[in-house]
Amino acid sequence: MGQEILCTAKFAKQTSQGKALLETDYVLFRGDFRVKVPFAAMKSVKPRGGWLEIKSPEGALALQLGSAAEKWAKKILNPPARLDKLGVKAGMRVALINLEDETLVKEIVERGASIDAKANLILYGAEKKPALDRLNELGAIIGSEGSLWIVYPKGIREIREGDVIAAIRASGLVDVKVASFSPTHTALKAVTRKS
Repeated sequence: MGQEILCTAKFAKQTSQGKALLETDYVLFRGDFRVKVPFAAMKSVKPRGGWLEIKSPEGALALQLGSAAEKWAKKILNPPARLDKLGVKAGMRVALINLEDETLVKEIVERGASIDAKANLILYGAEKKPALDRLNELGAIIGSEGSLWIVYPKGIREIREGDVIAAIRASGLVDVKVASFSPTHTALKAVTRKS
């Protein structure tokens, strides 16, 4: 999602001006105080008079978003499915490389897409930095019209977002999007640089 708005926020008897961010699985506010509320922790989400009110175990967060309050509430209450975030559509061919996830395979098939090694949409699992050495090879496979999603673990030292971005750029590709792949993994999308 990656939307952001300058706004006023209220939380735990504090009020502050700052920036609210709507990401794929959490809302973040940064101002005089910082509050991050994962979708999974939200007890209620209600737009009221230009304010978005979010209740969670940590307390109530209110964001003055104006006309965007309704839109944010809809996106929070109806988050996109994993395949929507990855751009997988019916009729597409998807390659899974170094990524064993039976649930993902089932989701792809149910979507009406197929698993095919010759696809131009590749989901590539990279659990550690050495796996990033294959990005040159995979970039050649996707060509100018395809895309490569690098799926890597969240919050570990063996591989970080900066490592993935550096490897993408070193391979001549461009990083264009990030998505939460699962509770434990993130996915970064890379495409061929347009001339």
